[in-house]
Amino acid sequence: MEKLINDFAFGLFFWQVIIFVLLIILLKKFAWKPILDSVNTREQGIKDALASAEAARREMHNLQADNQRILQEARMERDTMIKEAREIKEKMIADAKAEAQAEGAKMIEQAKASINAEKNAAMAELKAQVSGLSLEIAEKILKNELSNREAQTSLVEKMLGEVKLN
Repeated sequence: MEKLINDFAFGLFFWQVIIFVLLIILLKKFAWKPILDSVNTREQGIKDALASAEAARREMHNLQADNQRILQEARMERDTMIKEAREIKEKMIADAKAEAQAEGAKMIEQAKASINAEKNAAMAELKAQVSGLSLEIAEKILKNELSNREAQTSLVEKMLGEVKLN
């Protein structure tokens, strides 16, 4: 530092200061304004880019909210459709069971009616056969008993005795 102070030349310093001031004036006039304009332009571009990024972020947030809402609505609709499908299935099963029970009851009633009709027909046939057999037996017995004349006369007298005349 001492060497600088000892070698100091006032004339050289004066010209250096003048050249420096001229350089500053020239830079201010010709270079400083374009440099500041470009810096300001760049700053404005950065602000615009940040604003667009913020708008894009908000738009993305809105889209995500819409997607969540749409997804929730789709889930609710799916649950509703599944519930309706289950109800329809249960109704179809209940209807099929009721129809099967009604058809079964109808078949049972038809079978009972058929059985009763066959039973009545069998009973009528049995009665006819029994009455036919009874007549045959009675005829054979009467033939045996009434084969002689005395038995016939005593039977007629007995029957006449039982008949009451008014």
